[in-house]
Amino acid sequence: AGFIGSPRMNFVTGEAARPWNAPTVGIRPEHLKLSRESGTWKGLVGVAEHLGSDTFLHVNVEGIGMMTVRAGGDFGVTHGDTVYLTPDDTRIHRFDDKGMAIR
Repeated sequence: AGFIGSPRMNFVTGEAARPWNAPTVGIRPEHLKLSRESGTWKGLVGVAEHLGSDTFLHVNVEGIGMMTVRAGGDFGVTHGDTVYLTPDDTRIHRFDDKGMAIR
């Protein structure tokens, strides 16, 4: 599932995936809510690509690693800014320890 679509799906494992009762969860960049104040995961912006109708952020999330986020419009952040990410629970893809989808 990670290779379908552009940009690719983010994969989260271990403790960060536990709230969804799966060893691994996948979240597409457009299914992450972005905030400067609060959220499920905290991270630092590595790269911010402002593309007019979209902003793509590459965020180094504590305990998870690099995640790609797609925000609509111009989300005004730059390298080194702190942001918070919250996945849309209705759009989480769950995978077992063999990488097979869990229904």
